[in-house]
Amino acid sequence: MRQALLKICERHELAEMIYMRADGTLTKRRIRILAVGMDSFTAYCHLRHEKRTFKTDRVLSVQRVVSRERQAI
Repeated sequence: MRQALLKICERHELAEMIYMRADGTLTKRRIRILAVGMDSFTAYCHLRHEKRTFKTDRVLSVQRVVSRERQAI
């Protein structure tokens, strides 16, 4: 998981993740990863509208957000 986070961070991409909070609750979050450490990472969380620190082992999935531009017909 750490490698996926690093890759997204290095490319400055927007990501969506499924995260398990300490109480076991699952949340889906849209984030912009700012820095990745050994056991945690810092990201701007669009759900909370602030910079947050997340534990890497609580991330269940992460993927970059791919946006498609609309084409005029």
